[in-house]
Amino acid sequence: MKMTRLLAGSCAMSLAMAGTATMAEVTPDRLLAAGSEAEAGNWLMVHKTYDSNRFSPLNQINAGNVAGLKLAFAVPLGGLEPSGFGLGYMEGTPLVDNGFMYVSDPWGTPYKVDVSSGKQGKMLWVCDTGIDKDPSRGILLAHRGLALAGNNVITALNDGRVVACDSETGDIVWEQQVGTEPGEGFTGAPLVVGDKVLVGQSYGDWATRGWLAALNVETGEEVWRFYTVPEPGQPGSETWKCDEAGNPDCWKTGGGALWVTGAYDPDSNTTIWGTGNPVPMFDPEFRPGDNLYTNSSIALDMDTGELKWHFQYTPGDYMDYDEVGVQLLMDAKINGEDRKVLSHFGRNGLFYTLDRTNGAYIQSAQYVSELNWTKGLDPKTGMPLEYDPSKSLQTYALGVINRDGATATSCPDIRGGVNFYPTAYNPATGVAYGAGMEGCSEIATKEVAVEDVVPGSIFLGGTYSNSDAMTGSITAIDVTTGTQVSKAETPYPNNSGVLVTPDLIWTGALDGTLGAYDAKSLDQLWSINVGTGFRAPPMTYSVDGKQYIAIAGGNVGPSNAMGHAELEMIQPANMIWVFAVE
Repeated sequence: MKMTRLLAGSCAMSLAMAGTATMAEVTPDRLLAAGSEAEAGNWLMVHKTYDSNRFSPLNQINAGNVAGLKLAFAVPLGGLEPSGFGLGYMEGTPLVDNGFMYVSDPWGTPYKVDVSSGKQGKMLWVCDTGIDKDPSRGILLAHRGLALAGNNVITALNDGRVVACDSETGDIVWEQQVGTEPGEGFTGAPLVVGDKVLVGQSYGDWATRGWLAALNVETGEEVWRFYTVPEPGQPGSETWKCDEAGNPDCWKTGGGALWVTGAYDPDSNTTIWGTGNPVPMFDPEFRPGDNLYTNSSIALDMDTGELKWHFQYTPGDYMDYDEVGVQLLMDAKINGEDRKVLSHFGRNGLFYTLDRTNGAYIQSAQYVSELNWTKGLDPKTGMPLEYDPSKSLQTYALGVINRDGATATSCPDIRGGVNFYPTAYNPATGVAYGAGMEGCSEIATKEVAVEDVVPGSIFLGGTYSNSDAMTGSITAIDVTTGTQVSKAETPYPNNSGVLVTPDLIWTGALDGTLGAYDAKSLDQLWSINVGTGFRAPPMTYSVDGKQYIAIAGGNVGPSNAMGHAELEMIQPANMIWVFAVE
């Protein structure tokens, strides 16, 4: 049963507003114009604009003066509870509106900070959502950002609630219990479009069923919901051949989570999101078939939630190549023709370009150094060459792993390639950028009896390991030709993602280094190490004509050291770091 609360006065801390910044309502028109000159100094939604390009035209900090970039100020946040050990990860993008910054900690708690002075971040309020800081969520605890709508700041929480806090006082305006089944919850930033706010059910690996819900932005009441795993009788359900596994209900725990914020195309009134892997991830014999609509880009009508088209990257996936990552929308000239396209750095190591009006495959290119799971893609369909639609279990180039003990070494690693880390696109140059991992995984199946599956608990259906220390890379690809322009190797896997400004690329590293790279050559032009591991992307904003670069830093954790012992010793400290040229 859904629970609604309309509240006031629940703010943990509310201080008098100070400084030169002024409040401004975030209207639907402002969000539509988020990429305009009028909003150039603000960052109003998680990926900057509805096209998810994460491109800012601000150019006061550029290749010519970036060497003079200095720390302007830092803001410590909470969220290390319950033990103080730092269970979760800072993975969100700060939002900035006219000198006010809105950020969240790993528990999804919103904070408002006055950054208008450029010399200090003054904490104005912390919105108390009443989240139960249950340490059992720690294994997948993260929060990837907030949304602004009207005079509210909206957060989606790991307990399945969506909460709106008053942007002036921090008091709770409304809350809705949207996720009601065991294990359901949110880690991705909401996306506000018109009178709706979109939230994606994020915990697919917890034996849940993914869905995207549209809520009324004023009350949180649900308007529509689209399930990424169809129930029997619905289109796509024939790709879940549960009866063959002796488990007719395998679809109920099928995964397909949405934990990275999607894009929106105003011209067609379409929202496009990436979906997660089928569950269990390493045991395809538990859920035979192609498993729609997992591992896909899905395009939904914004008014009704009806499916317009889909493109599935790796049908019947058993390598954990979910494709929740950013959906880059752009207009590009391809083979001499003006096309409305979607580009996506696949977790499976391939960069795809699709026609965003119908999901048709256009072209692709390998961007990771080592890829062995397929020998290539069909140039007409974009399906892996080994894909056989007549088979319930796909083998691809690896040979299927199975319950009889067959294992595989999959390249790229199960985490990618580019995982969920935000990618970016420069519309002036037509070049897309992705930062991710280089390496491989050893994967194996571990059979779990149907009666032992517990919704709300991690359901891997196998194991994985890495034989070597993982490294990383940043790759630039020309969308027009689908070819690699440049590539930079990095010593650590990239868990941060990228920001693009006119002539620079920005990203963080797990060892606490923030770097700026030349957009053409990807040579590093500037860096600083502040000590907190970066699993969040940089962003940029301006106040009173001065440009700043900001990034959230926090925990790395031993499980994410990926073969680098020195990273295991980095201590948690949830911080916002802000830089400027003096």
